[in-house]
Amino acid sequence: MTTKRPKLMGTKEICARLGSISRQRVTQLTAKTHFPKPAADLAQGRVWLAEDVEEWISIHRPESKP
Repeated sequence: MTTKRPKLMGTKEICARLGSISRQRVTQLTAKTHFPKPAADLAQGRVWLAEDVEEWISIHRPESKP
């Protein structure tokens, strides 16, 4: 039996998904209260559930199509 693992996004993936914005800008966006809470805070940095980030993008950045 296999368990389905959730897809995660870090700062680098969010940068790319939003059209190569800077890491600093992603840090600003993720600090806002309307951005999803991180799924985990790892040694390499915070990670978010990809589905939460995609939902946020669809609401706040609809022009950023996949």
